[in-house]
Amino acid sequence: MSNLQRSNFQGHPFHLVSPSPWPLFTCISLLSLTTSGVLTMHGFVNAEYWLPCALLCLVSSMSLWFRDVIAEGRAESLSLHLFNLNYTLKTTRVITPKQVEQSLANFHTNPYNKAGIFYNGNKEFAYYLAGLLEGDGHISLPSLGVTTLNRVLNARIIFTSHINNLGLYAYIQSQLGGIGRFQLSGDNMIRYIIGDINGITVLVNLISGKLRTPKNQRLNDLIQFINQKYCLTQSAISSSRLEDISSMGSNSWFAGFTDADGHFGVKFVEAKPKSDQPKRSVSTKISLKFRLDQRSYDKPNKASMSPVMQVVASFLSSVVKPYLLKPSLSEVLSVSVQSIDKIGFLIDYFNKYPLIGVKAKDFNCWEEVYNLILTKEHLTEPGRLKIRLIADIMKNNKK
Repeated sequence: MSNLQRSNFQGHPFHLVSPSPWPLFTCISLLSLTTSGVLTMHGFVNAEYWLPCALLCLVSSMSLWFRDVIAEGRAESLSLHLFNLNYTLKTTRVITPKQVEQSLANFHTNPYNKAGIFYNGNKEFAYYLAGLLEGDGHISLPSLGVTTLNRVLNARIIFTSHINNLGLYAYIQSQLGGIGRFQLSGDNMIRYIIGDINGITVLVNLISGKLRTPKNQRLNDLIQFINQKYCLTQSAISSSRLEDISSMGSNSWFAGFTDADGHFGVKFVEAKPKSDQPKRSVSTKISLKFRLDQRSYDKPNKASMSPVMQVVASFLSSVVKPYLLKPSLSEVLSVSVQSIDKIGFLIDYFNKYPLIGVKAKDFNCWEEVYNLILTKEHLTEPGRLKIRLIADIMKNNKK
């Protein structure tokens, strides 16, 4: 990166105007105007000639200063307008390093956590991270590139999740060498933001070639943006890659994708005798369900998510079902699994490539119910009571 580009690079997410000489020139002009005015009123020789010169300098410097303010406002107004159209502005607060350290310590002591066994420093961590990004993350690219004042705007990679997942992202940060920072958005949402050039380079080199959704095109756009704006060599950051088409069961991508958007459910229907309501007796029913939802299209690229969801459905021996999400009425694509045989396939996969976020606890409860069903314990009263308690625990996990 050249010195000019380095000076223009914005190392923080806040908006500051570019350095300007006009405030200093305006101050000097004001001082000259005041001095020449006083000298003129006291009858100093030739002082009256300096007075109009000082006034001209003052008007000129203020005009140039206001010109830059107007240009800066026009350059930023479009970005702010587009931002307001797509996002609800909320107060964000920084999560302190002490909170992150405590969450990481809790993460490592969690009995459901298998991250240290399966994902420390190996390629499966990269596949898991790619799946997590495609479910819970987005890549923010400056729509304007360089402003009229030649200030470089930042690209960012952002993960968004529930605050209960802070331990997971603290672990990810530790695996990535401490890059990125955390924000608390609203009351219960966290954002893990990677916006510096070194952090983006580390993450892109790790996940490049492992993405399956239209976010892969966004990643390639990010690579092109970084290489052009900061004059990086191709050896510094991975070159553009095609979408990964390997077997979904051969790596941990689906585990990361599930930790972002998957749902494990246990349905427990109590037995009811025949009465006026209901008019027929209802026997106790216990069923398991796995569901994974995605929006029907990727907003930044306006590309359909149907192809990748079809691959997921094929992997799970299921079908894709669209539905409208209320109240926005946006279309969502859903893949679900309910049969015991297909659930057994999922359990084998997640035991091989484990979940490590808050959904890991749900999965362990879900697997416990599955084993009770296999051994027919769900037909006994003690087994039903145990399953009901497990279902209540899973409901509390989601609060």
